[in-house]
Amino acid sequence: MKAKFLRLIGLARRAARVSLGADKTYESLKNKKAYAVFIASDLSVKTEKELNFKADGTNIKIIRTEYDIETLSKAVGSPTGVIAIEDEGFAKALLGEIEGGK
Repeated sequence: MKAKFLRLIGLARRAARVSLGADKTYESLKNKKAYAVFIASDLSVKTEKELNFKADGTNIKIIRTEYDIETLSKAVGSPTGVIAIEDEGFAKALLGEIEGGK
């Protein structure tokens, strides 16, 4: 499961269907481009609360993953702890991996 999730997130990055970092994710939420947001397991609670606040009233899920910032950063090739997925297909596949792994 773990390897497939990380491969999918890397593929979404290469397809330019992601926003990386809190600020870009806030913008993606505001512009209604995001379909799902994945955050690192070691991301601050404050940032997670801000993301949930920005996503309030939308169907966008904010998911705290089991992966730390270092692991997510390696998967997308850029330092980040917050990844907004801006493609419905990628979002469904990634959510399926997370939910299927529970």
